[in-house]
Amino acid sequence: MNTDAAQGVSADLQADFRSELIRPAATGLLVAGGLALVVGLPLLVIGAVGLGRRGTPGAPPPVGVPGRGPAPARSESPAPGGSPPPSGSPPAPNWDQAQPVRLTGHVDAGLSRGLWLVKWLLAIPHFFVLFFLWFAFAVTTVVAWFAILFTGRYPQSLFHFNVGVLRWTWRVAFYAYAAGGTDKYPPFTLEQADYPAALDVQYPQRLPRGLVLVKSWLLLIPHWLVIGAVTGSATWAWRTQDGPAGVVTERGGGLSLLALLVLIALVILLFSGRYPRPLFAFIMGINRWSYRVVVYGALMRDEYPPFRLDQGPDEPDPAVPRDMDPRPAGHQGPPAGRPGRPDGGGDRG
Repeated sequence: MNTDAAQGVSADLQADFRSELIRPAATGLLVAGGLALVVGLPLLVIGAVGLGRRGTPGAPPPVGVPGRGPAPARSESPAPGGSPPPSGSPPAPNWDQAQPVRLTGHVDAGLSRGLWLVKWLLAIPHFFVLFFLWFAFAVTTVVAWFAILFTGRYPQSLFHFNVGVLRWTWRVAFYAYAAGGTDKYPPFTLEQADYPAALDVQYPQRLPRGLVLVKSWLLLIPHWLVIGAVTGSATWAWRTQDGPAGVVTERGGGLSLLALLVLIALVILLFSGRYPRPLFAFIMGINRWSYRVVVYGALMRDEYPPFRLDQGPDEPDPAVPRDMDPRPAGHQGPPAGRPGRPDGGGDRG
């Protein structure tokens, strides 16, 4: 385009489109969107209430895990000093007050070496459903915020719905890339199921009203920093120069510590056929810490999450002090009764 055929052409281009219909069309879309929110959000909450009424308050898994014995028995009477369950509700389990959030996961015996390579594809239907469930989770949490502020109670049906969303999310995460510990396809349900991964939260009878004002953001700042460092993506970027014109392109990527640990475990599984159990115990500790923080931030419990990694497939036994080693003097074997060990409460397989 230059008269002397030299390289380098500079052009400033601008394209405009003007129409008198844009403003009324935008106004109409804005009004329609507002009406959709006004009508849709109450319907969403009503649907969550309906699903939550079908839930049961924090029952342990219906079946025992091999090697651990049967599930804990349910208690028909309220705890001493506690309020009785609402009329018409299923009986509450005999919860340990020190562990109102329970997260478990057990590695499959004979875990497939290469199935994890396509689990992202197999889990797409779950990702699609969970996208809408988490939108409903956010809306119902806002409703619960106002309910707690004015009444001091978390609406029980919304509580069971939100626990179901967390439970469904944990099953999919355990199947996919937050642990990769099972080949059993997750069920499409908010309820408890016969599955290697389980999550439950005890329903609180009363919650402090004023605490909701600072609970989800101010009080959780220390936890967000730790969890963000562990589960957030550490990004990196580099620049490349493409073509004779010297166009500079920026590219980047990221991988969280949790994702890196799971990837290492799954690569070891691919080549050795075994999931490294010490690494699995550490991965479970990270997931357990993360879900406790989410439960507290979602206003579902009042107990502040502990700053610790409770490793292993099961919740720690509160009857055994953490600093106590029950082994006799001179014994060189693993501590008895600890999660993840073959003597009691250990992994499957």
